[in-house]
Amino acid sequence: MPGTTRPLRLAHRGDWRRAPENTLPALLAALDIPACDGVEFDVQASADGVPIVLHDDTLQRVQGRPERARDLTADALGDLGVPTLAEVLAAMPRKAFLDVELKGDLGRAVVEVLAAGRGAELHHAVVSSFDPAALERVGGLAPGWPRWLNTSDLDPATLLAARELGCRGIACDWHAIDPGSARRVRQAGLDLAAYTVRSRPTYGRLTDLGVMAICVEGPALDG
Repeated sequence: MPGTTRPLRLAHRGDWRRAPENTLPALLAALDIPACDGVEFDVQASADGVPIVLHDDTLQRVQGRPERARDLTADALGDLGVPTLAEVLAAMPRKAFLDVELKGDLGRAVVEVLAAGRGAELHHAVVSSFDPAALERVGGLAPGWPRWLNTSDLDPATLLAARELGCRGIACDWHAIDPGSARRVRQAGLDLAAYTVRSRPTYGRLTDLGVMAICVEGPALDG
């Protein structure tokens, strides 16, 4: 969180070197790394409206299956190694910071599951998304929850959009973060997070720029 001596180090979809990304084994493996403060993972809905943890529209790349997540129930997806959000929240220690990236507007269901898993105040977690509608929905249902707008740039119009959504921060592609853009974010009153960093030197540079959280993988995850 802001005020720490270094940014939060968040494992991008867990430690996929040890287990398939966004699975419980990968997320838990990341938290075994001493330098890791938490995890980032992706949430979408199953055919029966259950929030599940998966990045792609289909299971092809990770699970080697052609099906689309939205065509299978949560139970069927679980049989193929795709966990529900509730299962992930139950498995994560309370000290682990969670960046819960919504792949779209999941409505009330995702808020209810998050509240059950991390409390009404969303303890030690943030909801992030590239989709403004998803962030707007969460803001309407849980106004006090921290939200980050995910983006590929830090242009003034993007910062304005984050502020108009009521976001606490903005998570940006690290390539777009430099002293000038980091300063604009601070002046806008927003926290700044970065994704996805693979090298230790890049992590160090972003630390010097005052970034509060960095989504990492590979060597940058190890500290």
